[in-house]
Amino acid sequence: MKVLKKTLLLAAIGGSLFATAASAEQVNLTWQMWTGSDADTKGWQHLADMVTAKYPDIKVTLTTTGWVDYWTRLPVLAASGQLADIVSMQSLRMPNFYSLLEPLNDRIAADKFDVGAFTPSIIGGMSIDKQLYGLPYDVGPWVVYYNQDVFEAAGIALPKPGWTLAEFTDAAKKLTKDGKYGFGITPQNYSVLASAWGDKYVNDARELDLTNPGAIAAAETVIGFAAKDKIAPLVPSSADAGTVIQGRFYSGNVAMYVDGPWSIIGMKDKVKFKVGSTTLPRGEGELTAVTAGSGFGIATTSKNKDAAWKAIQVLTSPEALQYLAEQGRALPARTASQSSWYKVAAKDITNGGEAIDYSLAHSVPYVITNNWAAVENLFNQYFPPAFAGSADAKQTMDAIQSLAQQ
Repeated sequence: MKVLKKTLLLAAIGGSLFATAASAEQVNLTWQMWTGSDADTKGWQHLADMVTAKYPDIKVTLTTTGWVDYWTRLPVLAASGQLADIVSMQSLRMPNFYSLLEPLNDRIAADKFDVGAFTPSIIGGMSIDKQLYGLPYDVGPWVVYYNQDVFEAAGIALPKPGWTLAEFTDAAKKLTKDGKYGFGITPQNYSVLASAWGDKYVNDARELDLTNPGAIAAAETVIGFAAKDKIAPLVPSSADAGTVIQGRFYSGNVAMYVDGPWSIIGMKDKVKFKVGSTTLPRGEGELTAVTAGSGFGIATTSKNKDAAWKAIQVLTSPEALQYLAEQGRALPARTASQSSWYKVAAKDITNGGEAIDYSLAHSVPYVITNNWAAVENLFNQYFPPAFAGSADAKQTMDAIQSLAQQ
């Protein structure tokens, strides 16, 4: 009788397990992400596969677009109810789009998820009013990447972290010759460089203030790189200037340009010269380097929020960030994972680790307004004509300030 009861019990347990397995349904999540290269896309797909590897009942379908298209399409997708379950978000865009994302504080508390494992500045960047809306995967300061081969061919000493604006301009002038330029400037470089020089373009009330003397002086310098010094090529208003300048750097047409540690994965496959990096040039005082980063949130419209929460934890896990670091894709937002980036990605870049270390040691929050996406669009529209000499710094800043307030 005991044997029979035990047999029946095992059968019941087995049947229960089978029923549970049979009832488990495949959850199909969608994920929107920007990409800059094929290598970039392969990296994100690898992370999507990592989710399924941990949770076999969850499949993540990745959709990618270019950087500019991503931000153009995001509000359109939101308005039409077509947001993906997982929405990628940059810290600088969070003030504009956080309402599209599910608040995470309650989930973090319930699961005792350790946000202390991440660099504090990027947790702040992904938060609004102390509510976290996305788990970050990277953090990093903007730096100057340079073509080491052309520096050495011209007999110019390689720039060291902490170099000055005067040293930078002198090097760029010497490297501008034979149809090639010393520096590639973009409209969106304005706020990054203005911050580095200590010039404020946002007031204490976090309102746009492009018409104060410091902001105009910074614009005059930035515009002057192309209009006056002729050390930078012109960029069209209608194009993604960042992609254009990056491409010209990869091709060897410009010797220096501004970017972040997230760009290294694209460089490895595309450049045929030795790449070095250094800090943004400082003004008369100490460098104040801005940092930013990106992460992944859950759309408020998602019908699979629990699965999406599991997924974004995998996408920002130590294993995922270790992979991204080794690919050179990102300086990990997790502090414990950052050494992997230095050992693998930065080792291919002359002074790469030193430039990041110096910048982080002299970093400040990237101050932006709630309508920053619109402000950057105005930068893209009004700076290129100024680069060509059609408008001066004051005219340019007055126009952007006026339109941004409408």
